[in-house]
Amino acid sequence: MNDSFDFAVIGGGIAGVSIASHLAEHARVALVEMEPQTGYHSTGRSVSLFCETYGAPVVRTLTRASRRFYFEPPSAFCTAPLVTPRPILMIASSSQADALQEFFASATPRDRVERLSRREAIEAFPLLARSDLVGAALLRETADIDVHELLQGFLRLFRTRGGILSAHTTLTQLARHGDAWTLSTSRGDIRAATVVNAAGAWAGEIGKLAGAMNIGLRPLKRSVALIEQPPDHNMNDWPLLVDAEERFYAKPSPGRLFLSPADETLSAPCDAQADDIDLAEAVDRFERATTIEVKRPVGRWAGLRSFVADREPVVGFDPVVPGFFWLAALGGYGIQISPALSFLAASWVRGCPIDADRVAHGFQGVDEIVESQLSPCRLKSSDEITTARGPAVSFTSARQNSTNECH
Repeated sequence: MNDSFDFAVIGGGIAGVSIASHLAEHARVALVEMEPQTGYHSTGRSVSLFCETYGAPVVRTLTRASRRFYFEPPSAFCTAPLVTPRPILMIASSSQADALQEFFASATPRDRVERLSRREAIEAFPLLARSDLVGAALLRETADIDVHELLQGFLRLFRTRGGILSAHTTLTQLARHGDAWTLSTSRGDIRAATVVNAAGAWAGEIGKLAGAMNIGLRPLKRSVALIEQPPDHNMNDWPLLVDAEERFYAKPSPGRLFLSPADETLSAPCDAQADDIDLAEAVDRFERATTIEVKRPVGRWAGLRSFVADREPVVGFDPVVPGFFWLAALGGYGIQISPALSFLAASWVRGCPIDADRVAHGFQGVDEIVESQLSPCRLKSSDEITTARGPAVSFTSARQNSTNECH
């Protein structure tokens, strides 16, 4: 890997792979991943769903902007559909009636949320417990995301465009010399004009290594159990079930159910593992809401979802060190927003306008998002930061025209 690049992207999850695929169209890009394969941590453990009402305001905008990509993917991007329709049924017990009402109040007409009576909710999910059910909301415009197909599509683009992937690579030092970075790794040194920090739960550690600002990243563990469907019911096409306070969710899969307590336990960056107590809570909540008796889970895992205080992504140049670009704190939304966010972030890191390209890519709505909404600068007051951004990148001569225009 002893070589020079325009961009070094750290992290082989969906954030790093997707932005690297866009950057490789215009520049020389190295993608550095510490694991033997891409998507090993949160990306590969996601029970991912496309839902436009899920997340903070900017997340919702990015989700809407990604819709066309998912439902009408670019030619040759994937070998199978990226999404499969999956409604969401949000149920409420008597103690959750206010939470359900708040959800209806926050929904807009374009969210296409239906209010269901107790009887209608049971028709949608016949194994609901009837005793304390007071109502429900149904979202029909939602879908399962094929995470593997999505990640492989971006990887194919990246490789076709000449990107270099270095997997199973440990980063030991990150130093700025003049107008370029040197990444010291277990596979040699990598030099790059710009570093993109897309390291997921490890993004805060990479920031420290670079001497960048502390964005207050908090990796939060989420646990999932895999349980068998009842033998006398085929639930494969049933809605995802979630309660109004998001204290559990259950998503059908062929012959089985993904069951989570929707936990958010603060964790150090690690290969996260599910705890017995968390899974027991998921089972208890699910059994109270349904007539299903859960036997011993047949599988379990956990992943880390990273947030900052306002639960919006952090995307932009660091205000302290030059040439260091954050693509972090994507929470549990990184997969559903990856098409639009990676396009937007790649435009920002290259210093290019987005208006000309967004229509061709179908990303309607990304022009509603300005850099200041996601920039790390929003996390500190203006008198605390010294901007040292500098130029976004110095392209190699083969990729730079005489007027420094983006292309």
